[in-house]
Amino acid sequence: MGTTTVATTLPPGPRAPRALQTYLWLTRPTRVFDHCARRYGDPFSLRLLFAGDMVYVADPDVVRDIFKGDPKVFHAGDAYTLMEPTGGSHSLFLLDEEAHLRMRKLLLKPLHGERLQRWASVIEDITEREVRGWPVGESFELRPITEAMTLDVIMQIVFGIEPEHASELRRLLPRLFHVSLSQAPSFVLPALRKDLGAWSPWGRYVRLRARIDELLYEEIERRRRELDRDGEDRGDVLSLLLRARDEEGRALSNVELRDQLLTMLLAGHETTASALAWAFERILRHPEVLARLLDEMDEGGSAYLDAVIKETLRSRPVAAHVARMLTEETEIKGYRLPARTVVAAGIYLMHHSPELYPDPHEFRPERFLGDDAPDHYTWIPFGGGVRRCLGVGLATLEMQVIIPAILRMVELRAARPEPERFDVLGVTLVPSRGGEIVVKRHLTESPRTPAAVGAAS
Repeated sequence: MGTTTVATTLPPGPRAPRALQTYLWLTRPTRVFDHCARRYGDPFSLRLLFAGDMVYVADPDVVRDIFKGDPKVFHAGDAYTLMEPTGGSHSLFLLDEEAHLRMRKLLLKPLHGERLQRWASVIEDITEREVRGWPVGESFELRPITEAMTLDVIMQIVFGIEPEHASELRRLLPRLFHVSLSQAPSFVLPALRKDLGAWSPWGRYVRLRARIDELLYEEIERRRRELDRDGEDRGDVLSLLLRARDEEGRALSNVELRDQLLTMLLAGHETTASALAWAFERILRHPEVLARLLDEMDEGGSAYLDAVIKETLRSRPVAAHVARMLTEETEIKGYRLPARTVVAAGIYLMHHSPELYPDPHEFRPERFLGDDAPDHYTWIPFGGGVRRCLGVGLATLEMQVIIPAILRMVELRAARPEPERFDVLGVTLVPSRGGEIVVKRHLTESPRTPAAVGAAS
C-alpha cells in the first residue's frame, strides 16, 4: 500500500508532550489538523495518551486502501476504546472481524429500505410539533432543539414508544452523552476510572450509567414478555432485535441488546442533530442557496436538497476522522507502520483539500450536481468499507424531512452575520454558538409544498 520507498520511522509530526497533544486534539481538533497538514504534509503523526501513535492520512487513494483493507489487519474496534464506558464492550463500534460482521448483519435490516422509510411521517410530526412553539424575533440556539428532536425520533424508532412514556430515559441520556470536563480524563486514561463516591466525577458517571442500564433492561424484559404473550412486534428496532437470530441460530443476550440500544441512541441522534444545526448555519448565510432550495420545494423536487445536505456534510463534517488500529506491521504511503499504530482517515482534511474541492471553504451545493460529483472515497462523512456507518440511511432521511419541514413553517435568519467556528461537544464537531437563529415570522399558510423525500441512501 502506498509508494515503493519505505521509511522505518513514523511520518513527521509535532514534538509537544503527549498530554498537550491529547488536550489540543480533544478540544481544538480542526486547528490541530490544519496546522499539522500545513507544516508536515500528508501523512503526519500525533502522539496521544490513550491511542499511542496516530497517523493521519487524507489521500483518497490511501483512504480507499484503508477502507478496503483486510479487516483482520485494520481493526476499528481497537481504535475506539473511548466509546467503551458508554457503549459497552459489545457495541458495534468496538467489535472487529467475525463478531462485527455478525452484529452488523443483525442490525442492518431495521435501519434500511422500506422499513426505514415508514418513519418519515413520524419525523415530520415531531418537527412540526417543535417548530410551532418557536418564538418570533428572539435569538436562540438551534442545536439543543435538533438534539431533542432527533432523540425523540431515535427513541420511537428504537423502542416504538412516545418519548413522554420514557421521560426519565429521555432526560438522562443527554447527560450520559455529554461528558463533563472533569470526567473526560477518566475516558482517556482507564487508570483514572475510580469511583470515589457520588460526588466524584467518575462516581457520578457510573451512577448515571447504572440508572440508564436499569431502565434499558426493564424495557428489554417488558418487551420480551409482550412478544412471548402476543406473538407480534411493533416493528421497532428492539422488537426486531429480540426476534433476530444469527446464522447459527443464536439470539442476542440482554447485555448485547443493551450495548446496541445505547450505541444506536447515542450515534443515532447526536451526529444528526449537529448536522442539522450546521445545515441551517450554512443555508442562512447563503441567500442564493436558500432561494434555490425554496424554489425546488415549490416544484416538488429534491435533487438540490440532497446536494445541500452533502455539501453541509462536506464543509462541516460532524466527525473529524474515522480510525483503524493496525494488528500487524503495514506499509502506508511510504512508511512502514508498526502494529498498534492507529491510522486515521482524515474526514475534515480530505473535505477541505483544495486539490479535491476548489475553494474548499466556500459553500457550494452545486459540487454535488452533475456527472463529476465527488465519489465515496473523496466524500466520506460516514466512513467507508465494511465499517461504513449503519445509520447513514436514517441520518439522510431525517435531514431530507426536517430541513424542508422547518422552511415550510418559518422564515428564518442567522442571528449574526459572522459564520460559526468549529467547536467540540462529546465526539462531534458542532457550531461554536449552537447554530443561532432568529424566526422572522411563522408561515401559517405557506405556499411551499413538501419536498419529495427520496429513498435514503
